[in-house]
Amino acid sequence: MSNRISTISPFTRAILKAHLCSCGVDYSKMDKPVIAVANSWNEIVPGHVHLRQLADRVKAGIEAAGGLALEFNTIAVCDGIAQGHEGMKYSLPSREIVADSVETMVKAHGIFDGMVVLSSCDKIVPGMLMAAARLNLPGLVVLGGVMPNHIKPKESKAARRAFLDGKLDEKGLVEVTNQYYPGPGACPFLGTANTMQGLSEALGMAMPNTSWMQALSDEQLDAAEAAGRQAVELVKKGITPSQIMTREAFENAISVLLAMGGSLNACLHLPAIAHELGIELPMTLFDDISRRVPFLAGVTPNNQEYTTNDLQRAGGMKALMKELGGLLHTGALTVTGDIVENNIADAEVLDRDVIRTLEEPLDKEGGVAVLVGNLAADGALIKQSAVAPELRSFTGPAKVFNSEEAFSDAYEAGLIEEGDAVVIRYEGPKGGPGMRELHRCTEILGKFKRAALVTDGRFSGATSGLSIGYASPEAAEGGTIALVQDGDLIEIDIATRKLQLHVSDEELAKRAKHLEEFKVEASKLLRLYAQHASSASKGGVRVVSEGNSESQVSKEEVTVCQK
Repeated sequence: MSNRISTISPFTRAILKAHLCSCGVDYSKMDKPVIAVANSWNEIVPGHVHLRQLADRVKAGIEAAGGLALEFNTIAVCDGIAQGHEGMKYSLPSREIVADSVETMVKAHGIFDGMVVLSSCDKIVPGMLMAAARLNLPGLVVLGGVMPNHIKPKESKAARRAFLDGKLDEKGLVEVTNQYYPGPGACPFLGTANTMQGLSEALGMAMPNTSWMQALSDEQLDAAEAAGRQAVELVKKGITPSQIMTREAFENAISVLLAMGGSLNACLHLPAIAHELGIELPMTLFDDISRRVPFLAGVTPNNQEYTTNDLQRAGGMKALMKELGGLLHTGALTVTGDIVENNIADAEVLDRDVIRTLEEPLDKEGGVAVLVGNLAADGALIKQSAVAPELRSFTGPAKVFNSEEAFSDAYEAGLIEEGDAVVIRYEGPKGGPGMRELHRCTEILGKFKRAALVTDGRFSGATSGLSIGYASPEAAEGGTIALVQDGDLIEIDIATRKLQLHVSDEELAKRAKHLEEFKVEASKLLRLYAQHASSASKGGVRVVSEGNSESQVSKEEVTVCQK
């Protein structure tokens, strides 16, 4: 079989091969299909710290199937470590860096026939999928899997609450947390990491039932080697990501997201991946599908008893998709070279406490709801599967803050009360800049029996309660959230999908005329992101139009709208 190297001009090909020989590549193997192994290993991220070992097995599979594996690395940010401080501003922008860096390595060298990408967490899985879509080389995703949990989610949550209430010291919290996060792999709850691992499989881009395998288990290592072999087969068959990640595949992924009550961040990432393929996934599509796809799989944060380890034990993604059955496009092609229907034919649900039937779901609607109203004309998101029934209808007075830090200071000063509708703005893609997760804020508000959070920022997949985020347009783009004042009444009604600010249009127009310019300090990277970031309702993707020069961003501040 010919490869890309063979199509390069003779002199360039000879020099190219000489450079690869300098790296230790066997000259006699350079006529084989060359497979890029794009890794995201580092020593900082629990979900990625073991990926070098996994990559070795992937490369063994590639070699066994007659290919030549060449590995390179990219960055990975741990949202757990970045949470609660300025570092979180870099998390969402890092998704574009991951995609760009993989594109750069593949395009710059021009020698690859196929590609395997390895990742586990948050922004890295979607970044890798964006790169796969953009490059459209035959290949697949190898997932890092899940760490085991030695205690229940409710025990971990209780320890965090005890620390926040001053009843547990730092050492005590670390000791408990290490029982919940004991080693390599994605954190065990259904956060963004495990949501995106699962959706990689639902999209057809990962091998069946590999979403939530235990990290470094024999099962996972064998699956990684099999994935390496399959990458070579995909090259031989000419099956590319654009043939797999079709509109139907994305609708499958959305259906699975809703059925398992996955992270709201998927509503940013799926549109961003689809954008690379010229496919639009508006917020309204998520809500339309949520109306007909029930919530079936109750794992934390939707349930404090089970984790994704239990979901895998109950039959994994194959079993969940088998249960959804006719609600999916089962004729969609996958990286197995076969269609969804055949991939899941032998699946069986092994624990009905974890994966419910369509006839007896946990909720008749999916886990995500899109709220609209004058406070978010283009929509806002809530994980309704993690909201107690008594909180699904709420009206309360606004307490307004222009940053996460301002809210935290107010809480420490005792200024947050039961019944408050907390508004945290200027935390969107442009306003942050970077669109921080406000998970620490939701943990603080968990102290109150009846309180709400409304923000143009976003949330961790671990977030529960009456937490409404991704409000679009954001404050930095002139959204109504910029006009809210302390004491304004905010109404939230999940059943009717309402998010309403009880202020007249005339008063809002008056406030808009008297707003002052609002600026935030930002690094060069964040200034660039702010200049090019789209709305959360469009995935927060980077949009570069003709005539838009990055050199225009030279000031140390970004004007994000008004205050």
